[in-house]
Amino acid sequence: MNHVTDPARADIGGSYRMGLTVGAHSARHVRRILRVFLASWGMAELTDAAELAMTELVANVVRHVPGHRCTLLILRRPEGLRVEVTDGSSRPPVASAGGDELEEGGRGLLLVEAVTDRWGTVPVPGGKTVWFECDVKQDAKQTADAPTM
Repeated sequence: MNHVTDPARADIGGSYRMGLTVGAHSARHVRRILRVFLASWGMAELTDAAELAMTELVANVVRHVPGHRCTLLILRRPEGLRVEVTDGSSRPPVASAGGDELEEGGRGLLLVEAVTDRWGTVPVPGGKTVWFECDVKQDAKQTADAPTM
């Protein structure tokens, strides 16, 4: 397997892994998959941030990876959510250093940083994995864990 996190770890509450070839309209489909998992895991409050971050990572594969192939891994963790996108390019992602405000691209990783709790990149054999994590806020986690009557 070509991903950073071992989904067989005891603290992983669920996972979804899919290899795919992405195109201009792929983000819509993977957002729907992510939304379904977040709802079923009681983490719907993470949907907006996680969808935006995942869209940016998939868009980077479309723009920068020859062949547009990647593997998507969605993990439920005790703290919240981790998403990993692994591709066959060893070139690390580069966040824009500000540049021209009218420039069309280059701000995706700045968005990922703004809406997630953590993100990073790890070289793997044959490419890299770009990942992010979104934590469930403590009050939302207590509400989700509270017994229902």
